[in-house]
Amino acid sequence: MIDVIDLRKSFGTNDVLRGINITINKGDIVCVIGPSGCGKSTFLRCLNCMEDPTGGSIIFGGVDIADMKVDINVHRRKMGMVFQQFNLFNNKTVIENIMLSPVYCAMEDRRKAQRKNTLNKIKNLFAKEKAEMLPLRPKAEIKTEARDRAMALLRRIGLEDKADVYPSTLSGGQKQRIAIVRALAMNPDVILFDEPTSALDPEMVGEVLDLMKALADEGMTMVIVTHEMGFAREVANRVIFIDEGKILEEAAPAEFFGNPKNPRLKEFLSKVL
Repeated sequence: MIDVIDLRKSFGTNDVLRGINITINKGDIVCVIGPSGCGKSTFLRCLNCMEDPTGGSIIFGGVDIADMKVDINVHRRKMGMVFQQFNLFNNKTVIENIMLSPVYCAMEDRRKAQRKNTLNKIKNLFAKEKAEMLPLRPKAEIKTEARDRAMALLRRIGLEDKADVYPSTLSGGQKQRIAIVRALAMNPDVILFDEPTSALDPEMVGEVLDLMKALADEGMTMVIVTHEMGFAREVANRVIFIDEGKILEEAAPAEFFGNPKNPRLKEFLSKVL
C-alpha cells in the first residue's frame, strides 16, 4: 500500500530523517517506537506530506506523493490522521467535526463537475459529438449522507448522545475517540496515529486502545507512533525502532521484544519495559 524509499527530512542543518525505507502492506499494523526526538512524528507527518520530505519517495496508490507536482489533497482523502492533541474544532459540534471533511470533499467534487459541465455546454455549441453532462449530487443529499454516516460512527463508540455538544465538554478519551471516527468518516485506506494516548489520563487510555484494537481486528491498515509497549506487543504485526532518524530494527512483536538484536534497541527496551 505504501512504499517509503530513502525518505529524508532536514530542518536547516538538522537531519531528522536519514534514509527511511519501509513497505507497509494492506492490513498491516505497524507500531513505531523510539526515544523522544528520534524522528518518529516527523516520519509520520512526512507520510501524508504534512511535512514536505527533503528527499526520497513515498509511493501511495501507485503515485509518488512526495513529488511536489502531485495534488496531495486528493491522496490525503485515503490517508486518515489522528493527532496527539485531538485537533478537534472547538467552535463546531461533535457531529459537525465528523461531517466536515466528507461534506467539504463531496462539495468540492460537485464544484469540479459543475465547472466541467459549463465547459462542456460551451463546447457542445460547436462540436458535432456532444460531450456528456456529469451528474450533480444535490447538496442536501450530500449533507444528509454525511450526517447519517457520522451518527453511525458515533453509535459505534457509544457517543451518539454527544453529537450536538462541543468538544470542550468532553473528556480526553472521548475527544480522541471522536478524532478517530472523524478519520474513519472519510473511509480511508490507512490511518496514521501520532502518539494517540500520550495526552490522556491513564484511566482514559484503555477506551482509546480498545477502539484501535477493534479497527485492527477489522483489517484497517494503521501506522502508529506509540509509547504503549503492551499495545504494540499485542496488536502490531510489525514493530520498528527508529533512532537518530534511521530504522535500526524491524521485526514481528515476539522477536522484537523477546530477542532484540540492535544494542541501542536493547538499551531502550531495558528502560521502558
